[in-house]
Amino acid sequence: MTIYSHILVYPEGDVQNAPSPLRINQIVDLNGIPLSPPLPTVRMIVYRVYKITADESRGEHMTRYHLELVNREEMLDYV
Repeated sequence: MTIYSHILVYPEGDVQNAPSPLRINQIVDLNGIPLSPPLPTVRMIVYRVYKITADESRGEHMTRYHLELVNREEMLDYV
């Protein structure tokens, strides 16, 4: 039996379980839920997946999604 884990890694170093698998350059909200443009406002905390790492050991496969904060100027592209 293999256990599959999906972990969000925030810029500050905090970690949290991801609700679903993600892909590179996908934008997500504060809880890791994928967002689809157009966004309702620029007054949101939005992260982008910039790196994905995977670790596999006996009985466990862990995928880490490294996030970076999207600044206000970049968010204008998604509104």
